[in-house]
Amino acid sequence: MVIIDKKKKLTRKIKKAKNIFIMAHKDLDLDALGSSIGMYVILQKKKKKCYLVIDDTKHELGVEKILKELEGCLTIIKSSEVESKLHRRQEKNLLLILDTNKKELVQNEDTLKKIKNKVVIDHHNLGKTSIKDAFMIMDDEASSTCEMVTNLLEGYDIEIDSYYATVLLSGIVLDTNNFMLKTTSNTYYTAYYLSSLGASAKKVQYLLKQDLLEYTEREKLLSRIEIINDKIAFTKATPYTIYRREDLAKIADTLLFFNDIEASFVVGKIGKNTVGVSGRSLGNYNIEDILTNIGGGGDEYNGAAKFEKKSISKVEELLKKEIKKQEGE
Repeated sequence: MVIIDKKKKLTRKIKKAKNIFIMAHKDLDLDALGSSIGMYVILQKKKKKCYLVIDDTKHELGVEKILKELEGCLTIIKSSEVESKLHRRQEKNLLLILDTNKKELVQNEDTLKKIKNKVVIDHHNLGKTSIKDAFMIMDDEASSTCEMVTNLLEGYDIEIDSYYATVLLSGIVLDTNNFMLKTTSNTYYTAYYLSSLGASAKKVQYLLKQDLLEYTEREKLLSRIEIINDKIAFTKATPYTIYRREDLAKIADTLLFFNDIEASFVVGKIGKNTVGVSGRSLGNYNIEDILTNIGGGGDEYNGAAKFEKKSISKVEELLKKEIKKQEGE
């Protein structure tokens, strides 16, 4: 476990810091929020002054439920408030970046410039836009950042409230698509460990519940599936509907449940002038290789890309061309 191997250096950095800021990627999901909260609890146990930096104004349902249920329990600030919370001695500030290593994906890119001491804890592969001036704790074999943070919790021998254990477990369940993707023996052990702390599988399912109307809207895309080379499921939305990034990801996850499908790609609008792509694989196709070449990123099992001022048809053309290249056609 990479995070345990680097625990000593991380501990020294935490010990030296007075004010610690935790920031994950934009459009928080359960892994980003869960790992952030897990680190927050670790820092609280170590008597550190810490802040969660969240600029998102809209949240997916699970994230919204957690933030509402924990209202008043966490010190959450906007990035615009960071400067006023900084310790006067720059070396006493520490920024922990969770569930992303790409500078353009963090909640606020300017915050990276305000804090010199930075640590990245992530399970995604490095890329061209990865943060350069940070102590990197990267484990691309981990299922999720929640798995990594849970390993750290155990390494510190810190017991946490059952609710926090449930939040961490929800991040693992989300990123593994119910233990179907990128799951190792350590993933199962981590889930067991969280269960021993009181994590509730029933509560996890509650956090993963979906809005019926949004689900119905996503289901429309399942009627537009195209099968490429008998193994890749592809679908695209109409240009008249705007989806959330996580909606495309959920559709891509669903497509992997069909017989003989080894990879899936979903294309749809995620903004007025923005088209998004979400990709998933059971392992025989490398999603990172495909999406990186069209400007996106990810790892072997999942990834995403977004395009400004490009039509869905144009993005479809770019993606299919890259898939053919990977297939050797």
